[in-house]
Amino acid sequence: MANRTVSDAIAVHGKNPQHLVEKIIRERIYDSMYWKEHCFGLTAATLMDKAVELSYIGGQYAGQHPTEFLCLALKMLQLQPEKEIINEIIKQEDFKYLRALGAFYLRLVGRSKEIYLSLEPLLNDPRKLRVRQGEGFSLTYMDEFIDQLLHEDRVCDVILPRLVSRHIMEENDELEPRVSGLEGDLESDMDDDERGRNRSRSRSRSRSPSGSSSRSRSRSESSDRGRSEKRRSDRRRSPSSSRSRSVSRSPDRRSHHRRHRYRSRSSSRDRHRYRSRSSSHSRRRYRSRSSSTDRRRR
Repeated sequence: MANRTVSDAIAVHGKNPQHLVEKIIRERIYDSMYWKEHCFGLTAATLMDKAVELSYIGGQYAGQHPTEFLCLALKMLQLQPEKEIINEIIKQEDFKYLRALGAFYLRLVGRSKEIYLSLEPLLNDPRKLRVRQGEGFSLTYMDEFIDQLLHEDRVCDVILPRLVSRHIMEENDELEPRVSGLEGDLESDMDDDERGRNRSRSRSRSRSPSGSSSRSRSRSESSDRGRSEKRRSDRRRSPSSSRSRSVSRSPDRRSHHRRHRYRSRSSSRDRHRYRSRSSSHSRRRYRSRSSSTDRRRR
């Protein structure tokens, strides 16, 4: 009696809602301790309290034991809560595992248009989710989990009902083309890149005249410096040339001075010799005259 679907349940896809889960997996869920201890006697209200306590998602683990997530999903199929409750579970953002459970349940029982309109907004949810499988845990994200529900045939070891492709529904005017939330970010990034490029171009253009003027200034300054250095080098060279000239001229002056000294000395010597000769000659004459007079007197 505890494993039966409620009497007023509505058939989903033409069959009992619990039969959306394969029989062998259903039998494992019925035999699990979590189903027997925590899922017995649950109602739609108390089921939400149990779903809030979830800490991971997944199908079967460690020797084909069903997870708590899969047990509660089967319990929701058994109770078949109202769609308003499911929509509120999906829209709330406080409990991510409760949100994932509502999305998984809607994917099992909902119609294609309803599934696209309700689950596609969850593709913007980047929160992490723990997945229990095999002998341990792994990490995934809410948007990846929703993408699996929309595109894969089997999720959490449950075969999903067939879903009409979105482009077919768009061609039939049942859905409008989807606009991804990432397109706005990409456009903003592209706009920022274009603005940055335009700024860099404007800066390069604004810098180019100044660069040319600075280059011309540097060239003029370098030419002026070269000229001043040449002048300085000429000035430095001029004393050396004058010195060389003076040095080259100084021997001539010395030789001329020496010649003048030699000439003066030779002339003085000649004068002295002439004077001495003339004096000696006059003395001799005087002596000869005096001697001749003396002789005459005698």
